[in-house]
Amino acid sequence: MAQVVSSQADNDHTRSNQDNLQAGAHFEEIRFTTRDGLRLYARHYRAHIDCGHRPVLCLAGLTRNSRDFHVMAMAFANHTQAPRDIYTLDTRGRGQSENDKDWRNYTVPVEMRDVLDFMTRCELTNVAVLGTSRGGLIAMVMAAAQPSAIGAVVLNDIGPVIQTDGLLRIAGYVGRTPHPTSWEHAGQIASEINQRQFPNISAQAWREIAHQWFNEKNGRPAPAYDPKLGRSLSVLDGPIPQLWPQFAALRRVPAMVIRGANSDLLSAETVALMAQRHPDLVTHVVPGEGHAPLLHDAPTLEAIDAFLIRSDHTYRHGQA
Repeated sequence: MAQVVSSQADNDHTRSNQDNLQAGAHFEEIRFTTRDGLRLYARHYRAHIDCGHRPVLCLAGLTRNSRDFHVMAMAFANHTQAPRDIYTLDTRGRGQSENDKDWRNYTVPVEMRDVLDFMTRCELTNVAVLGTSRGGLIAMVMAAAQPSAIGAVVLNDIGPVIQTDGLLRIAGYVGRTPHPTSWEHAGQIASEINQRQFPNISAQAWREIAHQWFNEKNGRPAPAYDPKLGRSLSVLDGPIPQLWPQFAALRRVPAMVIRGANSDLLSAETVALMAQRHPDLVTHVVPGEGHAPLLHDAPTLEAIDAFLIRSDHTYRHGQA
């Protein structure tokens, strides 16, 4: 990837956004209300120069949030040759967004509706959607329900077929993770849950990653998702529905799938079938990582960057 440059605060930033930029966060905070009255949180990493490249909307996994994409967002917004706007969203019950009083609303269709509300609020159309796990499910369903909303897609360790072993592993800790007593403890928890999928990450790196996965309250780690999300997984009891019709809706747009080499949620066999059904599918495997790849390593960022640059042609010509 080309060398990045430092971003600058725009004159029309709110005071809080100026503070964020001066503190080195380099993003604008967005808070908006969904059609059913829930207050959600998002970030906008503004391209340091407007060059007309396709914006990217990042959607996180089941228990994750917008902080997962900070490294990637900084690199792409400050790209020297192809800078682009990056939007990251905390879906309901995650990160800085409000919890839903009814856990039954923690579903892909409802969360897709929230994404569409956010896109309307930000006047986004024909975007590239980068969806990690749950976020990728939302992207596939949205491609079928609102085809004009998506101009390109990157699926991070998710596909139309979800492996049962991986889903059971996730269900085993959602809503059951102990509350850390310190940031060092938070790093230990993150490591213990994920070390089999990510064997090469150091203890120091896990402490840094913990700041993505936990909120901060009074300088200490705090839960970053509604524990009632665990109850929503019970609706998947029995056979897991396959999403091949929804994936087929992506045939009209440039598509990429990233798979962690150690993933227990997305199999290599499913990726091969995806490539058969989407002949122009770009695939990338992240060695040494499982579900879901962190999107921190240079080869993966370079692969996503190259894919997005190729997709910009259809964005500029209105063909996607």
